[in-house]
Amino acid sequence: MYSIAMATFPESPTPGFLVWRLSSKWRAAVDRAVAPLGLTHAQYSVLASLFGMARAGRKPSQRELADQTGLEPIYISKLVRALERDGFLARSEHPADPRAMQLTMTRTGRATAERAIGIVRDLQEQHTAALGGTNSARTKTFMKTLQTLLATEPPTEPPAEPPAEPQGASR
Repeated sequence: MYSIAMATFPESPTPGFLVWRLSSKWRAAVDRAVAPLGLTHAQYSVLASLFGMARAGRKPSQRELADQTGLEPIYISKLVRALERDGFLARSEHPADPRAMQLTMTRTGRATAERAIGIVRDLQEQHTAALGGTNSARTKTFMKTLQTLLATEPPTEPPAEPPAEPQGASR
């Protein structure tokens, strides 16, 4: 489990630091909230995404689920195997691609996903209360900002290194 307590910030926090701290805080909160259902945050993310896809009539492959969640296919594979072992979903050969695995939720998986989604919705309301709740204008603006950042492609090359200091320069 994770425990993220934060009462103070560095004097000048960077955007990356704040995103990292918020992400860590959210992950720890979801881990605690869904643990009684036998799930981790990552497993919840996969199960809830699969639940949404199934409600839309889809039986995705593991690759399609990876694309939906933004997680690496190898990580999805590990999570799916654990969720299958625990009886939340089933894998079968994909009818259109024998190399792919098609995913379907079990009855237990659907019931657990519904409960977990409700728990996480309540958690979202608690965590956005400082912005006026999940339906507030401030939260909607915050969500648009996050979507903009997520839609921005990272640079393909690492950032240039700062120029070297001349020899003998003091810091």
